[in-house]
This record gives sequence, C-alpha cells and structure tokens, in this order.
Amino acid sequence: MKYNLTTKRLTLNSLTLNDAEFIFELVNTPEWKQFIGDRHIKTITDANEYIHKLMFNPAVNYWVVKLKDTETSIGVITFIKREYLEHHDIGFAFLARYTKKGYAQEATIAVLNEVRKEAVHKLIHATTIKENVNSIQLLKKLGFKFDKEIQVEKEVLLLYSNQSDELN
Repeated sequence: MKYNLTTKRLTLNSLTLNDAEFIFELVNTPEWKQFIGDRHIKTITDANEYIHKLMFNPAVNYWVVKLKDTETSIGVITFIKREYLEHHDIGFAFLARYTKKGYAQEATIAVLNEVRKEAVHKLIHATTIKENVNSIQLLKKLGFKFDKEIQVEKEVLLLYSNQSDELN
C-alpha cells in the first residue's frame, strides 16, 4: 500500500512524529471530541505518544491530509482493521475551517482507490454515530450504504459498507 498520495489539491502523507502539533489541535477540537471521542491528549508530549502508538500498530493506516499549495495540514484519513468489524474501516476528520470544501471527499477517494488495489479490500466499512450528519452525508456521496446499527462497548454506531464497484 502506498503511503504518500497526491490529488489535484491535496497531498496525503503517513502520520509521523512531525505531525504532533497538528494532531494535538485536531483531537482537541469540539467536533473530534463530540463525534470521535476524547483521546485525553493535553500536551504535545501526549500527542507524540498517541502518534507513536498509531505508527507502530499494524492494524492502523493513518494519513495526514495537507493542502498541496501551502502544505497546511487540514485533516486525516484513517484505514483501520478494528477487532469488532470483519473488514477495514475508513474514517476521516478535518479541522472545521476546511470542511464543506470537498477536501474530505477528495482525500477519501484517493485512499479508497489505493487500498482497493489489494483484493482483500474490495469491501470497506465505515462507522459513525447518528448525530454526525456531515459524516453520514459524505459516506452516502462516496457510495457507502447503511447496513445496521452495532453496539461497541457503551456506544451505538451506524455501520456503512461500500463494495469496490460502488465508489463515487
């Protein structure tokens, strides 16, 4: 799997310790805490430890999305094999000031096109909570279909799936 991707407006690079300040900002946004959860990252050192765990977890692929022209970090795309799902789960999170501009869709399509080069990734999941209307709208634009609600610990998640021939 390729770890550096490029689109018309964006670059996607594997997460590194150099991304600590951006990750610190992103995971402490109200949107991240509401829709993804508090990661208890209170310092840059905490951010570095969080990144280190992600970088060395073989079940996690994590791209930092940057504007191509300014190299400004604006969001992340994740591709994770979660224990409670049969197939990998794709996720995205962007700073609020960069939402509703098509960046998340553009970046997610780039990752989906890359991971689908491996036959094992023809079916891909995505999960969200029902309150995350923006995420649900994007998943539908990308051709993901609602499957069912699943219980993960104390949280109810909406499970969406996408077959390789459904990519929009």
